[in-house]
Amino acid sequence: MPCILSINVGLVKPLMVGPRERSQSVMSAIDKAPLSGTVAVNRLGIRGDERADMSVHGGLDKAVYLYPHEHYAFWVAARERVLHRQESLPFGFMGENLTTEGLLETELWIGDRLEIGELLLEVTEPRAPCFKFAARMGYAQAIKHMLQSGFTGVYLKVITPADLVAGQTICIKPGLREVSIADINRQRLKGRQRDLFP
Repeated sequence: MPCILSINVGLVKPLMVGPRERSQSVMSAIDKAPLSGTVAVNRLGIRGDERADMSVHGGLDKAVYLYPHEHYAFWVAARERVLHRQESLPFGFMGENLTTEGLLETELWIGDRLEIGELLLEVTEPRAPCFKFAARMGYAQAIKHMLQSGFTGVYLKVITPADLVAGQTICIKPGLREVSIADINRQRLKGRQRDLFP
């Protein structure tokens, strides 16, 4: 059964983006770290989690970001290939609030609900990677790699606020099942072919 491995939050702080010789600082809360114990989740997300740009992550429809831990091995290998560094990635490294196990994007549809104890979340959309994600990963092609792989994670709306603790199981309550996360990811990739493959 799918479960929560880690609950992660971050504070808004400077993030260096762009090539080293022309890098500039932007504000971001993508650097997230695990919390221990019971954590409160309200309509706007996990208590203690900040957002620098509410148009990208935040608000009612993108209150919580979930990312499958199964994809971490892909990113470790990609970073080793590109950066020539072998290092493990801690929970929250992808900027996610919930690191999960046993729940992939290919199994989720817009409107599906995730029941975690008393907490009820609804799948709203996959992540669309941006320049801050590339900066966090340490290489520009990370955006292309996320779109090509479909390893985007999903944004969630909080339907019923409640407390949450790592280790809890996730029960999927299917919605109408008209549009899948995989379908959206394929359309986004198709729409960005010119950008990704000059």
